[in-house]
Amino acid sequence: MEIRNLGKSGLRVSAIGLGCNNFGGRLDLEATRSVVHAALDHGITLFDTADVYGDRGGSEALMGEVLGSLRNDIVLATKFCMPMDDSGSKQGASRRYIVAAVEASLRRLKTDYIDLYQQHRHDPLTPIDETLRALDDLVSSGKVRYIGCSNFPAWAMVEAQWTAKTSGYSPFVACQDEYSLVVRDAEKDLMPSARAYGMGLLPYFPLASGLLTGKYRRNASMPTGARLTQTQRLADRYLNDRNWEISERLIDFAEARGHTALELAFSWLLAQSPVASVIAGATRPEQIAQNVKAGGWSLTLAELAEIGTITQMAG
Repeated sequence: MEIRNLGKSGLRVSAIGLGCNNFGGRLDLEATRSVVHAALDHGITLFDTADVYGDRGGSEALMGEVLGSLRNDIVLATKFCMPMDDSGSKQGASRRYIVAAVEASLRRLKTDYIDLYQQHRHDPLTPIDETLRALDDLVSSGKVRYIGCSNFPAWAMVEAQWTAKTSGYSPFVACQDEYSLVVRDAEKDLMPSARAYGMGLLPYFPLASGLLTGKYRRNASMPTGARLTQTQRLADRYLNDRNWEISERLIDFAEARGHTALELAFSWLLAQSPVASVIAGATRPEQIAQNVKAGGWSLTLAELAEIGTITQMAG
């Protein structure tokens, strides 16, 4: 397993990370245990969860049960800001809420520190100075080692980094955003901004909810039990003529070179700057092995150029 620095920080993470959003929802304790142990066996060190995953707290709670003495062997990342109750009072990025949220996450995770604490979305109601001052206090206290952001508009991320720089606060070392061969919006403003501020990118939905695995085919029966088969919201988002054309061309490209669509999707992401680690979920140990193997294709400059042509011409 390749280990990379997260941006220009000293935090080192595995090139393939484990997304833990299935824990406490689709997976119970024993299924979670088997996936976590498989990830550790395959050299994955970055485990990414959020307080809201697993029906508000379930993912963190199961990870707290499973990790035990293994906790210090991994980079544990979690997030705050999304609603944790129906009233709307437990959410956001105010100092008051952050102090409560981090303590709740620490209790569920059964740990006394979080390696990477990420703001899950931009909070327009709270001045970024207040948020960063509170997070900086958590870093100073040792409860949090590094901080990051997720789903921020590029302008808000730049504002945060500028505020941290001019005020002497701990900066965001990473951003976590959607990025894949069919969703490349981050390339316009977000990724150049991240590079300028030395941040690492942690792309989520690297497979476009499964479209880029190669198991879906246009005008063919949808796989039973698959995510895009069961979740109409995601099917409506990803299954359009443009994306079908891109995925079909990319499958042909990969297979002509003796690789799978999965290997192409992960290896292409790892070739992009400033991607540090690809966050991929799993519900079975076998998927862990597939994900880890998928990051091993070293694409040439010519291959990267051809992939760019495919995605630009499609549709």
